Amino acid sequence: MTTAQPWPDHLLSLDEWEALDEELVKTAELVEGVLVVSPSPGPPHQNLMWRLCAALAPQVAPDHVLVPDIDVLIDAGPPPTVRKPDVAVVRAEAFRRGGRLVPVDLLAAVEILSPGSRRTDRVAKLAEYAEGGIPHYGIVDPDGPTLTEFVLVDGAYRVVTEHRGVAPLGFGATLDLAALR
Repeated sequence: MTTAQPWPDHLLSLDEWEALDEELVKTAELVEGVLVVSPSPGPPHQNLMWRLCAALAPQVAPDHVLVPDIDVLIDAGPPPTVRKPDVAVVRAEAFRRGGRLVPVDLLAAVEILSPGSRRTDRVAKLAEYAEGGIPHYGIVDPDGPTLTEFVLVDGAYRVVTEHRGVAPLGFGATLDLAALR
């Protein structure tokens, strides 16, 4: 049984982040040292994430692995930023190495929009993932469903397209968005 920890009253360091209770950080990110806790994703979000992983996993190149909801150290700071993409395509060698993932370990990050994450996914994470150098970024809007695909060009993301129906993605996978429903 874990004991309750006091809520942080200061910007957290990476060491403090890693010392937090595992149950707390399951739904938390660290944004410039600030602990940001979101409600657990609801069943529709979780189901969409599972379907997305099931559709993409067989198509990921052998030197990569598909990982849902994993910590990525975007900026060591201080203050540090740790994000959790809904789905990440990670270089297999970095995943096997273990330890903390950093943006150069990722080929792609995909976020699924939720009522409380729309601005974060479309603005903050878009900028942070680009600054970190993640080559591909996708935002899935479950209302379509649609997938807006971005590719990194000269340090900034450029919109490739907003996919509807069948989506040939820049990192070599094809996604049937209608099958995600």
